[in-house]
Order: sequence, then structure tokens, then C-alpha cells
Amino acid sequence: MNMFWLLVSMVFCNGLFMSTSTSVSTRPSVVNIGAILSFDSSIGKVAKIAIEAAIKDVNDNSSILNGTTLKIVMQDSKLSSGFLGIVEALRFMENDTVAILGPQHSVMAHVISHIANELNVPLLSFAATDPTLNSLQFPYFFRTTQSDIFQMAAVAEIVAYYEWRDVIAIYIDDDYGRNGVAALGDKLAEKRCKISYKAPLSPNLTREDIRNALLQVALMESRVIILHIYATWGLEVLDEAKKIVSGPNGMMGNGYVWIATDWLSTVLDTDSSLFSATTDSSQGVLTLRMHTPDSELKRKLVSRWSNLTIENANKSLFGLNTYGMYAYDTVLLLAHALDDFFNQGNNISFSNDTSLTEFDGGNLHFDAMSIFNGGSQLRKNILEVNTSGVTGKIKFTPDYNLIHPSYEVINVIGTGVRTIGYWSNSSGLSVMPPGKLNANPNASISNQPSLYGVIWPGQTNQKPRGWVFSSNGRQLRVGVPIRVSYREFVSRPEGADMFGGYCIDVFLAAKDALPYPVPHKFIPFGDGRKNPINNDLLHRITTGDFDAVVGDITITTNRTKIVDFTQPYIESGLVVVAPVSKLNSSAWAFLRPFTPMMWCVTGISFLLVGAVVWILERRINDEFRGPPRKQFVTIVWFSFSTLFFSHRERIASTLGRLVLIIWLFVVLILNSSYIASLTSILTVEQLSSPVKGIESLITSNDPIGYLRGSFAENYLTVELNIHKNRLVALNSPNEYEKALRDGPRKVGGVAAVIDERAYMELFLSTRCEFGIVGQEFTKMGWGFAFPRDSPLAIDMSTAILKLSENGGLQRIHDKWLTRSACSSEGSKQDVDRLQLTSFWGLFLLCGSACFLALLLHLIKMVCQYMKHSDGRSKSFISFVKEKEEDADKMQFEEGKSGAKRRRSDKVSNGRVHEDETLDGYNHGAYTGYEV
Repeated sequence: MNMFWLLVSMVFCNGLFMSTSTSVSTRPSVVNIGAILSFDSSIGKVAKIAIEAAIKDVNDNSSILNGTTLKIVMQDSKLSSGFLGIVEALRFMENDTVAILGPQHSVMAHVISHIANELNVPLLSFAATDPTLNSLQFPYFFRTTQSDIFQMAAVAEIVAYYEWRDVIAIYIDDDYGRNGVAALGDKLAEKRCKISYKAPLSPNLTREDIRNALLQVALMESRVIILHIYATWGLEVLDEAKKIVSGPNGMMGNGYVWIATDWLSTVLDTDSSLFSATTDSSQGVLTLRMHTPDSELKRKLVSRWSNLTIENANKSLFGLNTYGMYAYDTVLLLAHALDDFFNQGNNISFSNDTSLTEFDGGNLHFDAMSIFNGGSQLRKNILEVNTSGVTGKIKFTPDYNLIHPSYEVINVIGTGVRTIGYWSNSSGLSVMPPGKLNANPNASISNQPSLYGVIWPGQTNQKPRGWVFSSNGRQLRVGVPIRVSYREFVSRPEGADMFGGYCIDVFLAAKDALPYPVPHKFIPFGDGRKNPINNDLLHRITTGDFDAVVGDITITTNRTKIVDFTQPYIESGLVVVAPVSKLNSSAWAFLRPFTPMMWCVTGISFLLVGAVVWILERRINDEFRGPPRKQFVTIVWFSFSTLFFSHRERIASTLGRLVLIIWLFVVLILNSSYIASLTSILTVEQLSSPVKGIESLITSNDPIGYLRGSFAENYLTVELNIHKNRLVALNSPNEYEKALRDGPRKVGGVAAVIDERAYMELFLSTRCEFGIVGQEFTKMGWGFAFPRDSPLAIDMSTAILKLSENGGLQRIHDKWLTRSACSSEGSKQDVDRLQLTSFWGLFLLCGSACFLALLLHLIKMVCQYMKHSDGRSKSFISFVKEKEEDADKMQFEEGKSGAKRRRSDKVSNGRVHEDETLDGYNHGAYTGYEV
């Protein structure tokens, strides 16, 4: 820090005045502020006039500072952003300055911010957009324009909107350029995009430097170029790009995308004549402009701008750019903050920095540097300002940025520009201005990223692909595994550099379908004695040894984490291959459709249904009555005759009919299933194997073979938890055959081999004693591998899909992988016998019906018994054995005899009553007579 003050002291070595303190009344008549500008730059010359106009407007408006006049001292930093410019800019500090407007350049702002911190002087910059200036390191720095963090977010969203993955950044190599590109990289990463190449340019660059950088850029694959540079050199870069031999219009021709940051819109808004001179070199370029909503203040400033430039710029006319508007609002912001400062009763006072007293004496008067005592309070007032200006609402967010950052997306067309959309931090890309989106919440919610059509470089409206295969003369290095087995997929003749096979032909056909040439070179991988490890081959892509890998490479989850795969060009899941034998027909073949359990349950069900129907019918149906022997025969006969729907017994009861109709439905299903299974057994050749599939292998302890170098080893041990000691690595189909013939009981033998279906189909084409058992237990495919985020992988996937649609893949498959007669015989593994689990629903339905019918029948019997018993001692069992008709007849007869008895009793009782009545009458008469 002392060395820095030693350098700065050169500015004050010519008799600066000395003072210990200065104080002014609460409402001073004049307040001194400073400004650091580059008067000859596009931003500086506009900002100078805008600041002067704002100072005049503030001083003329007594309602803002209540009579206090702002006095500004401007220092020209020239076009330099280095130390010399800083020294010139620091001269205004000879006066008591409460705030500084500027500086214009981010590099200068970094250095002067240290001085502002030391002197407690707020630094309000309307043009320093470096996002790192917002840090806590510079509490007295205020950016009164939009930060590049938002501009780079807009650029990243444009890149993602057009579905580009990689971009090239050309930038000035200083704080402004480096930090801006760093922010761009972060924002692109959020969109899963990246900067594939950075081309830094020296701040003191020449035309030759620009040309050399562009020549390197032209050799890259990406054609999306982000140009983040100063306006003084931006047009020079575009002009040189047009001259680079890379097509009819150089690097400004068809296929290229140029996105310039807001330096280009600043040039276009400021000096239209300069743009007209270089219009050919900027056709189709996209650029950004800070969006300022329409307002009365803005219209007034725009309308008087011509007069202001004539009065203050030696009658030279230039336009008003957005930085000029923000410079104007910076003065308004500071004026309102000062007004609040004075309203709070604060004074403007300065005091010496005691840390500089050690430098007292001699000709270096450091004690002339004064600290603004009210700087801390003024800083708080600046952060609390909430007003409106020509750029819209003026208010800071908690992270010291202006609220509502937004940009216009501009397309340079012909001799003018066209706004194709807007970007805002809240709503992203849209064709509607942010103000309208914010005013309409429904529109903001339903808004989807969108832009109007663009005229791209080369005068085309077709969206550029955004990349081409590298034209730096280097061929695509394609790694190819040297296999010792299944050479139908990948092979290389001895002593030749040519490769052949199914995978090679698919790759060449897809490459030829690309809309651009891709020079390539096949590089063998492996020693030719054993199959190479595919994971090792893919790892060579990550180390940069290979640009692609072509071969029988299975797409797995772990592999997709290190490389990008194309669309699968063949499906190939894992299958189990084991020895199989033909099943000869036998006298008992008719029993094979059902398992023993199924036969038992079916037989028991027949008898059970017969018994239930007998119970329901025997009391009302004579065909189910008789001696016990006859009833047993009836039950058995009725049960099994339903198998052929030939039962002759008539069913009288409703419950019996319900049970029978459900049982006949069950019999129909069982009968149909049995016939279908038996037909398959007797007409199709059946193969049998002790291994039934992957499940039986997992539960056993038999050794399992796999192809060395395949992912199957990891899958079996990690996913299926098969112990590694059970796995036997094999190298070729001949080793497969020998190990399977030896079996699990011999050393080196296996019970089964697990490999991909594509391999196994070739293996089985000439070996009929083996077969695939069980189902394919993984669903995977083969693809070509490329580095992560490689655009070539996407284009190759599209080419593979086209081959699949036009039959190209099938023709290549038929050429290399045509099956022989053995694998096309249509033999099949032993069909699974019909299990009880397939029919338990039917049996449950039938059983439920039987149970319900018996329950209802029992309830009916109990009610009848209660009705017929009438207190008699007949047992329930005896009642059940009786025929219902006989019981009813007996009850009827008993009821009839009972009625007769009641009638005779009634007659007898009537006579007795009549006699008694008559006797009473006579007795009364007699008694009367006596009297």
C-alpha cells in the first residue's frame, strides 16, 4: 500500500495546499463533485454532455437540493485505461470532493476504488460493468448501470435458445474482458453449454494481433463467437473477420454466428456514420442494448439531445446511447442522496488521514489528501435512494445492482438494426418488452422463450448449426478394438490398415450421411491376442488420445458419465446360453401341460363341485337321491361329465344352477388352456435344459462364463451379487463351446454363458446343441462414443436414425449377420408348464360361489326346520335327510288333521255352551215362577 501511495504522490508534488480540516455549513451553497471520463470515446463524449445537462437540470430545480448548487470538475482520462490515465484522473482530488462520477473503464475503477475506500468518497460509475466490482472489497463503489453478469446471462440464454453447445469467446485481456468472460462461462454452464476456446487480445493490440487471433478461431469447430471488447477495437475485429479466407464472406459468411456485447449497440447509437462505413462487416451480427422503458423524462432528454450536442460539442452531432442516459441518472441519484444527507442534518467536512503523517515533509504533500467525514452516511443515503430517471426506476438491490436489469436483442440488417426480442432477469427471452410482461402477470407466467426471426451472416434466415468439423487439417482419430472373436463386428486383415465388419460399415454409412466431410483415421486398440477392455478404450477419449471410438461398445450408465454415445444402432441385451437337449414324445405326454399341483387341484375341484351340487339338489331332485352307493356314483359321474359338458342330470335348484354355470366357465378356460399347451408340445420341437434362466443361475453355485472385457462381469457382480469366484473369463466362441461341453463338474467348465444377444446369435448359428434359456434380462444397445458435449455425436445420431428409416441399417445387418439354418429352425426352449398361479383366480371364483350357495342353502334349511318342527322332537339331521316334497306333504297332512280336531273340539265346546245357556234359562224361569 505504501508503494501505491508513493506512485500516486507524483500527482501532488507541485505545491499542493495543506489543511488540517475543512467544514461547511449544513446546507452549503456549493457541493464539489468530480467526474472521470474519456472525452473522445463513444461512451465518454455522450456521458460528458449528459452529465452537464443533468447538473444544469438539478441546479435549476430547487426542489431537489433546495438551493444548493452542484459544481463538477471533469478529468479526461484519454483513451487509456492504465496507470497514466489514473494519474491524470486523480488531479481533481486537489479540491474537497464529496463524490466521483466514473471512472469509465473497469480497470481504472479497480484502482480508484482503493482510493475511494481510503478517503470515504463514493464512486458512482455509469460505465464500469465488470461484475467483480460489486464485491465487499469495494464498499464505496456504486455501479449505476447494468452489470455484465446480467449481460452474460442474456448471451447464455440466447445460446441455449438456439440449442448451441459450444461458443468461442474473443475478449480484451484485462479486468473488464477476463471477468466478463468468466461470468459468461458460469452462465453458460447453468445452461449446460461451455466456452470451448478463448481468444484473449492485448489491450494494446494491433491489426496483426487481431488477424492472428481470428486465424486460430477459424480452425476451431465452434462457429458461435462471442465478442466482448471495447468499442474502439470492436469494428476492427469484425472488419478483419470478413477478410479471413473462410468462405465467400470470410468469417462473416454463412455458418458463422457473431454475438457482440453492448459495445456494438453503443457504437450504432452514437455514430451512425461510422457504422455506415463498416456496414458490410457487421451484417447478421446479434448485439445487446440495455433496455430503458419509455417515459416522459426519456422523451424530453431525447428531444433536446440535438441542441445539447450542438451547444457543448463544437457543433458535432452524435446520438444518445444508453450509457449517456445512465450518466444522466447518476447525477439525479447523487443529488437525491445529497438532499437526504442534508435533510438529516449532516455537514460536509474533511479531515487529514493520520496514516499519511509519516510521509510529511519534503516535496510530497500527502497530508493534502483529505477524508470525507460524511462519506459513510452518504453511502447509506445512496443505497436508499428510490426515484425515477430517464432509464426508469433508480433503486439498488441488496447486492448493490440496479433493479430490473433488462436488454434488447438487436439484429444488424442492411444499414440499420432490428429489435428481435428482449431479455430480463425475471422473465428471460421474450418478444414482449419487460414492462408489459411485468404489468400482465398472466402473460409472464405463460411466457415461453422466444425471439423474432434473424438474418444471419451470409444473408440467410436459416439457423446456423453452430459448429463444423475442425478445419485445422487434423483427422478424426477413431479408436477401434482389435477383437479375437466375433470378427463379423470388427475385423482387420493381417498386415492391412483397413478395417471391416458390421460396426465399421455402420459408422462409415452414418459418416457419409453427414452434410459435411469428416476426415478420419482408424487407430487399432489391443494386442490381437485377447479382447481389449472396452472401459480402457473409452478412457482414451477422456485423455485426448482418441476423438471417437467405433466398435461393439455397449451403452451403460457408468460409461455415459465419461463419454457421449450416439443413438444405438443395434439392440443387444444380456442372455443366458446353456446346453439344451430335445424332448422326445412319450406315452405320458398328455400330462405335461399341467404341473402335478395343477392336476391335483383340478381333480379335487371336480369332486368338490359335484359334492356341492349334490347337497343343493338331493332334497328336491330324485336324480340325486337313492341308496348311498348310487348317490356316490352320481356325484363322481356328474363331476367329471361337466368336463365335456355331457352331464345328463337335471338341476332343479337356483343355487345349484348358479354353481354349475360358474364351474362350466372355469372348465371352459381350463380345457382351452390345456388344448393349446398340448398342441404346442406335440407339434413344436421342444428343448430342455437344466438351467432355466438367470434366476436359477443366481440361486445355484455353478460356474458362469462371460466374455473377457465385457461389461457383463461388472453387471453380474455388482447388480446381481454373484460372487466373482463363480465367473470364468472366456475369449472366443471356441472357448465358449468347450466350457459348455465340459459342464460345471470339470475344471474350466461352466453351467452357462452370459453374453449379449448379438454375440450369442452368431455363436448359436452353427451350434444347435446350445440355446438361449430364459428371457433377455437387460435392454441395452451399442453406440459410437465421442467426447462429452461433442456436437458430432448429435449429428451422427441423426444420421443413424436416417439409416434406420431408409433401410440402410438392415442391409448392413443382412450383409454381416445373416443367420444360418441351425439358428432359424424355430426350435424353442421347453415351454413352462401351466402353473396353479395362472388359474387361482378362477378357482377362487368357483370356490366362493360354492361357499355362498352352501351358506344360503344352510340358512334355508334352518328356516324350514324351524317352521316344520313346531316343538316336535325330530332332529335337524333327520329333517335334512327327508325329501322336501315329503316333508311338505307330511306337514300338510298334519295340518289337515289338526284342523279337523280343532273343528270337532269347537263343535263340542259349542254344544256344551249351548246346554249351559239353556240350563240357566230354565233355572231362571223356574225361579221366577216360584216367586
